[in-house]
Amino acid sequence: MNAHADYATRLLAWFDVHGRHDLPWQHPRTPYRVWLSEIMLQQTQVRVVIPYFERFVAALPDVQALASAPQDTVLALWSGLGYYARARNLHAAAQRCVDMHGGDLPRDPVALLELPGIGRSTAGAILSQAWGDPFAILDGNVKRVLARRHAVEGWPGQPKVETRLWAIAEGLLPANRLADYTQAQMDFGATLCTRHNPACLLCPVNADCAAFLQGRVDELPTPRPAKALPEREASVLLLEDGQGRVLLEKRPPTGVWASLWSLPQADDDAQALDWLAGQSPGIVDPVDVDSPRRLQPVQHGFTHFRLRLQPLHWSGLAARHHVRDNDRLRWVARDELATLGIPAPIRTLLLAPRVAQED
Repeated sequence: MNAHADYATRLLAWFDVHGRHDLPWQHPRTPYRVWLSEIMLQQTQVRVVIPYFERFVAALPDVQALASAPQDTVLALWSGLGYYARARNLHAAAQRCVDMHGGDLPRDPVALLELPGIGRSTAGAILSQAWGDPFAILDGNVKRVLARRHAVEGWPGQPKVETRLWAIAEGLLPANRLADYTQAQMDFGATLCTRHNPACLLCPVNADCAAFLQGRVDELPTPRPAKALPEREASVLLLEDGQGRVLLEKRPPTGVWASLWSLPQADDDAQALDWLAGQSPGIVDPVDVDSPRRLQPVQHGFTHFRLRLQPLHWSGLAARHHVRDNDRLRWVARDELATLGIPAPIRTLLLAPRVAQED
């Protein structure tokens, strides 16, 4: 048996004993459920995804249901998972499946890659797990495993390094059990060949792992070059009427938190006050806009920057009822918050006690 075939055999033997066999998207393992799980699992751990997945498929059980759902419903089900472009792409891809593929996810790899939000690794995961087709994956776990096994130098995000890892991944594909092999790779990287403190002595494939044999496990894969994240600041308006409802504003369809419902936001306190003065009396009866209560700031990290939000709180406002008919602004009761897609830090702020900033 050659080394490549032996690798798959040993990995599958390990998976049969130690792998994850009871994940909700495995029972039943339909193309739709596999696709949804793969999108949710991007940059998110399995334990976090499971309750979101179960709630999502209970509400939208198939491609057609997802395609016909309002975007607010999709974003509400996704709210808290982050990286909301995934949800918007999922929704758009489902609509394209209905328009172009008879309401089903296409098995053709070219057609699959043309759907929003599906890249090469995600397509491989869907094809191999849903239909048992011989396609490789190269998610973060697999990149780490292969970089160590083959002592591949360089950060895996570099195109030439990624190209080499793809060639290795495709060369390791077994002749059968593709669905199990794909899951085995993900489980192996997530539970054994981990980023920190991997369990090398328990590894079923350590006999031909170059990093293990060379004592370089902690060096590989090569880390991403360090880059300081810029910091941004903004102010948000937390406006409550006499019934305790809060005013939410729908974000633009592109940019940060696109199409989600959030608090009105401005670059600083002065612009926030100007915004409110400009809205009165359109959304509230005239108020003393110069006397908000400053709440504790909220910190939130994005992939490319950190954001510090300063909440400005007004309560007991006399709301203008016609704002409910506004597509962009909406008064929302506390028990209605769960029905809308709201960014996690904003949802936390809305549900937390109103703690004033210390002087």
